[in-house]
Amino acid sequence: MHQYAQGDHKAFEQLYSKHKGPLYRYFVRQIGDKTLAEDLYQETWGRVIKAASSYQSQAKFTTWLYRIAHNLLIDHVRALKPVDNFSDVFAEGQDSDAVLPSDNSSPHAYAEEQIKASLLKRCIALLPQVQKEAFLLNIEMGFTAAAIAEIAGVGLEAVKSRIRYANQGLRECVSAKWQDQSDER
Repeated sequence: MHQYAQGDHKAFEQLYSKHKGPLYRYFVRQIGDKTLAEDLYQETWGRVIKAASSYQSQAKFTTWLYRIAHNLLIDHVRALKPVDNFSDVFAEGQDSDAVLPSDNSSPHAYAEEQIKASLLKRCIALLPQVQKEAFLLNIEMGFTAAAIAEIAGVGLEAVKSRIRYANQGLRECVSAKWQDQSDER
């Protein structure tokens, strides 16, 4: 980032290439709307470009980038609807994260994996926004609880609680939905 701030445009290209996929997925997972995710994604990079000259490496670039993304997401949520109603259930037809079958899987096992993946997606979408964000940043993006605390601007213990409650809620939700699926068969 310092190199980009000094005029090295190839440095920006490297940053963009490294972070474009995970950052875009962060928005898609948070809001479930690809068009809106694209808008927020572009706005994040626009803010990175605008802030290049004043960037100070008090934190890792990745933490700083996701802090910008987090703030944009919060601003968007506050402008549209209450935080508790933030999540919409993923569309049933979305298969961008379909589970790939292993070489040893039978068609029945593959179908079961697909059902479980779909149930998990629906349960993630039902989490309260703060839990969903902490969970996704931790599990999907690989951020530590300390980094998530810095991104979200909350204490470390709050982040640990959010992740713990998200895991607990997901276990309960998937178990209940799996039982409902089994009862229907």
